[in-house]
Amino acid sequence: MTITVTLAVIIGLLVFGTPLIVSMAAGVALYTMLEGGWMMQYPQQVTEGMGSFVLLAMPLFILAGVVMNAGGIADRVFAFARSLFGPLPGGLAQVDVTTSLFFGGMVGTSVADLAGTGSTLIPQMKRHGYPAPYAAAVTASSSGIGPLIPPSSPMILYAAATGTSLGTLFFAGVVPGVILTVALMVTVGVQAKRNGWGEKIAFDWREVLRTLRASALAFGVPVLILLGLTLGVFTPTESGAFAVVYAILISAVAYRSLGLRRLYRCLVEAAVLTGEVMLIVGVSVALGAVLAMAGLPQVLADFATSVVPGDTQLGYVVVLTVVAVLAGMLFDPLIPVIMPVLLPTILQVGIDPVYFGVIIVLTVIVGQVTPPVAMSLVVAAKIAKVDAWAVLRANTPFLVATLVVLALVIAFPALATWLPSVLGQP
Repeated sequence: MTITVTLAVIIGLLVFGTPLIVSMAAGVALYTMLEGGWMMQYPQQVTEGMGSFVLLAMPLFILAGVVMNAGGIADRVFAFARSLFGPLPGGLAQVDVTTSLFFGGMVGTSVADLAGTGSTLIPQMKRHGYPAPYAAAVTASSSGIGPLIPPSSPMILYAAATGTSLGTLFFAGVVPGVILTVALMVTVGVQAKRNGWGEKIAFDWREVLRTLRASALAFGVPVLILLGLTLGVFTPTESGAFAVVYAILISAVAYRSLGLRRLYRCLVEAAVLTGEVMLIVGVSVALGAVLAMAGLPQVLADFATSVVPGDTQLGYVVVLTVVAVLAGMLFDPLIPVIMPVLLPTILQVGIDPVYFGVIIVLTVIVGQVTPPVAMSLVVAAKIAKVDAWAVLRANTPFLVATLVVLALVIAFPALATWLPSVLGQP
């Protein structure tokens, strides 16, 4: 009964527009008071939630992303993607998707990808005749590619919550990330031909090579991180420090687009973002602990056992994924909240945590473009200066494409586990 009231209060606060962190904190405090617990355990749980060594990579990758945005790296990546993919049906929309694959793989978060590509591509798409809601929808959905490509912030959270190898998770997301990119590109192409959208961009190998040379160093972050992890040069957490140093060097030395004053602003911006993200993570961990203390893991396990036909592992995965998708519509970040509830059932039925980690990241991507929270849609709508509900309608085909990729990963676990196994990751 107490946990029901707590969840009702959290959802009610969210419906009335209360900030997510305030809603979750109020829910945790309410549960503690109703259950007669020690109030001081609440700040302790928040502190412990932010204290994982794996989470040390989070502020480092945030800083690397801020530096790359400030250093104009997104513009170089955009120029290369435009020369290579612009001639395809859909033109700039295809460039939007592929830029997210390249740039998202450097910053690892949807919001950073939106900030880096949305402010450039959405206005350009509007000028070339694309409807503003469609331009925002393409950008919002394609920003979901970033969390699947290393370095990935959601995977860092998952590794911290479950104890799974972060390096293995980084590799596991690569193939699904490429598949999601292809699915979104196909969706863009079909819509472009149907509606006559797109501009004529001639294909020129010389332009492709020129823009590739200009942006080659920018692609070093994901490539060198994966290479370093494969060869054992550094740990996943140390790779965050490498990403920061690399981003500063190429922006300040190679491209000469980052001075001391701009670097200082990057440090301040990254510090603010890190404070916001880590506080939300800490409160999310506390909420997850409350849900676990309330016995929800056992309730979920009993429910899954009762509805899964034939007690099959695939059936359990489907049920747990549905639960995660529904939770992802309300909570962002989802992983610290939901994993304390799901993890006991995952271990009990023998589901590979790496495989399920990729599934959870995909549910995070779905949640970021699905109401009532839909953070990516809201940000994209603000950039495009259109109503978020119009963006939601335009996003429906892309949401369907993302759900198809999620279903493929559920049905074929090798899509997530093949690359780590080939590269000898544990």
